[in-house]
Amino acid sequence: MSEKRKAGIVGASGYTGGELLRLLLGHPQVEVIQATSERHVGEYVYSMHPNLRKRTAMQFVSRQVLQPCDVLFLALPHGEAQKEIGRYAELAGKIVDLSADFRLKDPALYKKWYKLDHQAPEWIGKFVYGLPEFHRGEMPTAKYISGVGCNATAANLALAPLVRGGLIDPARPIIVDVKVGSSEGGASPNAGSHHPERSSVIRTYAPSGHRHTAEVIQELNLPDVHLTITSVDLVRGALAAAHCFAKPGVTEKDLWRAFRGFAKEEPFIRIVKEKTGVHRVPDPKILAGSNYVDVGFELDPDTGRIVAMAAIDNLMKGASGSAVQAMNVMFGFEETAGLEFSGLHPI
Repeated sequence: MSEKRKAGIVGASGYTGGELLRLLLGHPQVEVIQATSERHVGEYVYSMHPNLRKRTAMQFVSRQVLQPCDVLFLALPHGEAQKEIGRYAELAGKIVDLSADFRLKDPALYKKWYKLDHQAPEWIGKFVYGLPEFHRGEMPTAKYISGVGCNATAANLALAPLVRGGLIDPARPIIVDVKVGSSEGGASPNAGSHHPERSSVIRTYAPSGHRHTAEVIQELNLPDVHLTITSVDLVRGALAAAHCFAKPGVTEKDLWRAFRGFAKEEPFIRIVKEKTGVHRVPDPKILAGSNYVDVGFELDPDTGRIVAMAAIDNLMKGASGSAVQAMNVMFGFEETAGLEFSGLHPI
């Protein structure tokens, strides 16, 4: 086996940082040499990620003492990575940034959707959008890969077969309803994540204008697409149901052809469309901890309405899992390396 690549994680005490540690500690071709947390310097990694007890005796360090490595993962809050991207690039030949800082290709769009002036606009064009299903061909030569929005990922993968197949009526809007778990809010508590407020909830917190909409517009070139995001009583998981209308003459066979063609060469995309049983359509519950995406569809032949669905674990395929998958493609590793876990049932 070739020498392992050395990896560092900046911002490793949060949920996505913990997922990166879990995945990379089990990766056959990667060695994690440092994990930072400004608030927990000197504490053992398992103090924040108890599932990693006896997997590692690593302690958190400050990002001020970062050492050079082959690949650096940035799992910082939005707006932070761009402040020091030049210094991080001096420390690592390759960077995967999980935040939103380099997802959007136009600084003006970053200002529009994130309400901040971008502090390193000259770096935006250096990053490849981090969804391998869309940008696999660019990743082997890339030095910098952006993160993906979890809601955007579910929406993009639900709609991609229809868009690529030219099956959607472009004259009619697309509405994507996304149900999400509480881990989307991150590890820092707030009023909305307080247990009495969050438990048993079905709360629409972004009826319109959610910032992940920008990624769907950008990646699928769909200017008339609209996202609604609703919190549900779930820790991990996101389920996107995209409502759109088929072009005249489109049949269910056309949809099957499009989805099968999309999923055929993708190691993590599975079609779920059964006529009987409990799991007839995608369900995020069975994907917890996995990098799989379950997609499905339904066509109303009387109205032409299509409901395209995609279920993911938002911390995995919606964040850390996609980041590791992108790193695998970047380095020429087996794309599924470190990501083979299939999820649990029942759970």
